[in-house]
Amino acid sequence: MPPSSAAVLKIHDAAMRLFAERGGREISISDLADAAGVARGTIYNNIAEPEALFDEIASRVLHDMHLRVSESMGQLEDPAQRLACGIQMFIRHVHEDPWWGRFVVRFAANDDTMRRMMDEPPSIDIKRGIDTGRFTVSPEALASVLSLVGGSTLTAMQSVLAGRQTWRVAGQQLAELILRALGLDTDEAHAISIIERPSRIAAPKPNKRARNQ
Repeated sequence: MPPSSAAVLKIHDAAMRLFAERGGREISISDLADAAGVARGTIYNNIAEPEALFDEIASRVLHDMHLRVSESMGQLEDPAQRLACGIQMFIRHVHEDPWWGRFVVRFAANDDTMRRMMDEPPSIDIKRGIDTGRFTVSPEALASVLSLVGGSTLTAMQSVLAGRQTWRVAGQQLAELILRALGLDTDEAHAISIIERPSRIAAPKPNKRARNQ
């Protein structure tokens, strides 16, 4: 029986919840079937390599999120605005999909694949901001800036999950602080941080991988 895209997404969502709850990279087929509400055979029919499921989930949750953020940015060209938008969208999505947030917060800091995927899109905007003089930090500081952005974004996401901050306050405050650290003056950093973002992050357009599943 060929894989079903609806079944794959249902299984992936259940697996993401189990990984986030348990903190490990392995789950049993029986537990996964119970969590997804499907038979064990459905798992085997739709997941080619169950042992590689964690890597597949990690890739999907960040790839799809980056597509959402990219579409929500529209025609933004300013690297400062793009960086702020990305930070705020990640923090907001924790509020909209807490299980997604728990998965990312639990694994992104320690999993090499997820860390690279977290770093790649903002690194483009940060590098462009440095090259054009928009950000007043040296090119040699790129890795440190990425650590600052990634680590503080994950911490803010965790704060939202724990109920210590709202997504709006956490996103605006962090975006402003990051932009100030990169050399923007206080007034401009604040003005960018309070720009109203889309009311809900746009869903990513179907990609070839999803259509083929």
